[in-house]
Amino acid sequence: MLTEPRSGLLAAWGNALLAGLVSPDDAASAIVGEDARHRVVGLPDWPEPAGLTLALGRLRSLGATGFRVALPVPGHPLGLSGPPEFNERAMEAEEAVVTVGAGLGLVPEVAVAGPEGDVHVEVVWHCLAVREAPPADVPSLGEAERELAQALREATEVLARLDVAGSGPVAEAALDAYRARAHAGAKDALAPGYPQRAVRVLELADRVALLVELAGSSGHGGAVSAAEMAARAEALRPVERTARRAKVAAYGAATEG
Repeated sequence: MLTEPRSGLLAAWGNALLAGLVSPDDAASAIVGEDARHRVVGLPDWPEPAGLTLALGRLRSLGATGFRVALPVPGHPLGLSGPPEFNERAMEAEEAVVTVGAGLGLVPEVAVAGPEGDVHVEVVWHCLAVREAPPADVPSLGEAERELAQALREATEVLARLDVAGSGPVAEAALDAYRARAHAGAKDALAPGYPQRAVRVLELADRVALLVELAGSSGHGGAVSAAEMAARAEALRPVERTARRAKVAAYGAATEG
């Protein structure tokens, strides 16, 4: 099921808190969501694990003026600027938050326990030093919107050409979840203070990412050989990358300018 990255929620609601648009408790509650607990470790001059409310306040006192998202994968260090220790942790988690102005970043470590239907999730955010430099491969919001429109056409064409099924219970459940989220206008992901264009870009990025996800989970369709399956993955790789780049741009829109 397509869900927003935890780093996106932390960045969005952290930005709303820094802008004075939400209270510390409301920001922390929105970030935690359905998880049981979030803690932050490694804060400078703070030896004990900290709750989110305290940690966000501490980061503000250390000079943070905004939060950005990184969504890296092997071969694509999207949103990262170093140093290697932080990049390696972020690459392993495939997400991170980078502060603007404080030289610090946060990488989530997620622990899941319990049976299906009664899952207990705890998140530990590791605070590490980051290099103050332009992040890798992050487009502007306008660039992301234009790229997404093209990516949506390309994804649709690829799936039609490879005869990828868009039906079945898994696909239908994913589509229903997407429609419900789209109807909400991405308000649960982007906090107060974000421009409507960022909401629109995030919603379209989710739509493109869902098409890629369905292509990987809806069976072979007409692609019956290993070579054809590899061709599908190769054809959709740049589409998936475009969706990730757009997500990073949307979450970072509150810090532009």
